[in-house]
Formats: sequence, structure tokens, C-alpha cells
Amino acid sequence: MWGPIAFNFVLVPALAAVCFILFSVYILYMHKKYDHIPGPPRDSFIFGHYPTILKLMRKNELMFDLFLEWVQKHGPIIRINFLHRVTVLVVSPEAVKEFLMSPKYTKGWFYSRMFNMFGVRFMGKGLLTDRDYDHWHKQRRIMDPAFNRTYLTGMMGPFNEKAEYLLEKLELKADGKTEVGMRELLCRVTLDVISKVAFGMDLNSIDDDQTPFPRAISLVMRGLVEMRNPFMKFSWKKQKYIKDTQESVRLLRTTGRECIERRRKAIEDGEDVPVDILTKILKGAAQEDEYDMEDLLDNFVTFFIAGQETTANQLAFTGIELARNPDILKKAQEEVDEVLGSRRDLEYDDLGKLQYLSQVLKESLRLYSTAPGTSRVVDKETVIEGLRIPAGTTLMFNSYIMGRMEQFYPDPLVFNPDRFHPDAPKPYFSYFPFSLGPRSCIGQVFAQMEAKVIMAKLLQRFKFELVEGQSFKIYDTASLRPMGGVICRLMPRTNSRTIKK
Repeated sequence: MWGPIAFNFVLVPALAAVCFILFSVYILYMHKKYDHIPGPPRDSFIFGHYPTILKLMRKNELMFDLFLEWVQKHGPIIRINFLHRVTVLVVSPEAVKEFLMSPKYTKGWFYSRMFNMFGVRFMGKGLLTDRDYDHWHKQRRIMDPAFNRTYLTGMMGPFNEKAEYLLEKLELKADGKTEVGMRELLCRVTLDVISKVAFGMDLNSIDDDQTPFPRAISLVMRGLVEMRNPFMKFSWKKQKYIKDTQESVRLLRTTGRECIERRRKAIEDGEDVPVDILTKILKGAAQEDEYDMEDLLDNFVTFFIAGQETTANQLAFTGIELARNPDILKKAQEEVDEVLGSRRDLEYDDLGKLQYLSQVLKESLRLYSTAPGTSRVVDKETVIEGLRIPAGTTLMFNSYIMGRMEQFYPDPLVFNPDRFHPDAPKPYFSYFPFSLGPRSCIGQVFAQMEAKVIMAKLLQRFKFELVEGQSFKIYDTASLRPMGGVICRLMPRTNSRTIKK
């Protein structure tokens, strides 16, 4: 009677001990394979640098600031141990040029983990996460026309419309006393823009406090950070968060499915359909005979999140720095007044004339790279900065870290838009907030058009100051955001020009 039980009582611990020994041997092998590469001392033999990183996550500290300290201490190539994995952080411009500009290197292992989020398909094999170059290239070929600069010029109407609605709401609060959480409102207007311009949906989230999408996006963005903790799914305290995040992913994919199926049927029935990004993509997929609903949903989720989150955060950080630097703010407002005069709506040709505002937005992305990093896998053993890098190694490249290094930018913590003056030397492969090369962000033109329209309108109409005492720490939710929410007091600008509708 007790024989099988006693046998299992002995066998299970024995198997666990054998697995632990084998895992430890593999960890030792990885140490020997990579320990010639400089790096900070590991916290432990098994966990590597994970304890330090998890401690930072619990305190809402930015791990990239720690990585910057490590680079400054140990050199431009450092290893970071994550349990049985080793990632090599590289801050060499020549390596950035080699690995990001070439199509032959695949993305690193973390992108595979973004296929699912807590067991629910998330970004799947979308443009951001797909590690199969041939599959990615087919998708990119279909979607490129929808993000072509020439095509996007026709989207100035919705850009202006949604930004103008935000300003009408802000005018009601611009009394110099009311405290306004600018980041939250910027998230809502960029959500309304991407919904309308890309998918023909009128969410009107600026008015609708009950819309579930802002919270859903916030949950899944935080999930991208929480997934760095391999033990998180075993925590009882996190089970409600995991369940809520799973439901958020399902909401986004269900919304996308309904939107795509409705539009596809309208196209097949010959109905009038919006001339937007979704229509362009569906027609391109039909021509290429590459229609796959799951792929389309993967990209719906990717565009829906990235098109809202990163632009909103860029605008929020830009607002902080303009409020901190009144001379820069004044110069940007003078340029906007000169280009726009009394007009409310921007035309496409206005965007090229707002040169100084372009410099301001680029400098904001240098100091606060909202999508800070990417990675590539070394296909064969290679040498970088004199160090041998084994084949199969994942290399991490980080625009936030390189943007804050004295070697590449004098006085790197000083906000100085003149770094991006047309006559200034261009950064040599140390500035890549939208990545570089063939796998650069497909939406970067869209994002910068949108950011310039919204910021130009804000500068034209308002003076603003930051409320005292708020935090200016950077919060990592996979996209970097200002932790304090950018709480401002707004006042109407008084000048000789009367703004015309």
C-alpha cells in the first residue's frame, strides 16, 4: 500500500535534485562562455543580475540608468546575466551601424516572449515582434504604402480635428489656477488620433471617462515590464493583475477583429469605406493574397498601442522641458506664431517650416527615448570593440543610454535643441528612437507629424507652468513615461494675433 507512495516520495525529490544539478552545470557553462566580457559582479551564481533588476522594478526605478552606470564603469560592451541567459549591452556606434542597418540579423529572444501575454496571444507575429525575416518582410511590403509620407499628407484633417478638440477642452481650464494632468489628456488625444486615422473608429476618449481602452493599454504596457520577472506568474498577489491584463489583451484583439471584419465585408460589398490605414492594408493584403486574420490582429494591437503610447509620452516629456526652459519655449512659440499666424489648422507644408519645433521634438527623444531599445542576435562569432562575442548572443542596443553619454553628446543632461540644427553635425549612429535600417518603426513619419501638429497648437494657444512638488522620475512601462503626470496650470496666450477657426 505504501510502496508507490514511498517510491514517489523518494523519486520526485531525486529528479528535482538532478534537474537542479544539470541547470547549475549549464549556468556554469554560460559563465565560462561569457565571463571574458566585462560586467558588474553577479548578485548570485544562479540568478545573475536579476535580484538587482527586480529590486529596481519594485521601487519603480529605471534599470537603464543602472545600465548607464555599468557602461561608464566597465566599458562599451558589458554582459548582463539573466538566469541562464546572457545579454550583451553594446554602446558602440559602429556596432549600431553594423547590426541595425543590416537585414541579416534577427531580433533578440525577448521579442518571442511578446507573442503571448500571460498565456493570451498579444502581439504575436506583428511587425514589431516577428523574428522570421521572410514573414516580416511580406507584412512590411503590404503595410508600407499605408504609412507612406505622401499618403499620410491626406491625414492632416483628422490630426487637426482631434488636436483641436483637445484644445477646446483645455481652454475651459486655462484660468491659471486649475491643475491639469497633461499626460493623461495627451494619451487620450493620441488614442483618438490613431483610432480615427488608422482604423476609422471614433472613440472620443477625451470626453468618455468610461472607455476601457486607456486602462487596457496601461495594463498591457505594464505587463511588458512585469514579464521580465520570470517568477511573477507564481505570485498570488499578482493573480488579479494577471487576470485583468489577460482581459485587456482580449478586449484589444476582439475590438480589432470586429473592426477588421466589418471593414473587409464593406470592401467586398463595394460600399464606401474610409480612406484610412486599415483600408489601405486590407486592399494590399488582398492584392498579395496574404490575408491572415491573426497577423492582422497582431498588427492592430501593435499599432493601437504604439501609436498612442509613445507619441503621448514624447509630447509629455517635451512639455516638461519647455516649461523648465523658458528661453526655448519662447523661441518655439515665436516660430509657431510666424508660421501659423492666426490660423488654427496646420497644413502639411507648415510642418517643414517648423524647423525649431522639429529640433525640440528630436532633442526630447534624445533625452527621453520613449521606445528605448532593441536587440539583434549575432549569427556567428564576431569581434566588437576588441571583444569576442560568441555566436548566438543577443546584443542589446539602447538609444536612451547612448543619448545620455558624454562621449556622444556634450553635457548630455542639458536640454539643447540646437544639437539638431540643420548645420550641426548629425549624431553618428547614437540616436535611434525609432530604430534604424530595414526594421525601423513603420509609424515614425505618422508619429512625428502627429506630435508636431499637437505641440504646435498647444504652443500657439497657451502659456503653461508646471505645478510645484511633482515627481520628474521616469517610469518604465516598456515605453518610458514621466511618472508625475505632467501637472500644469494653463493660461491663454495674449498676443496681437487673433486665432481664426
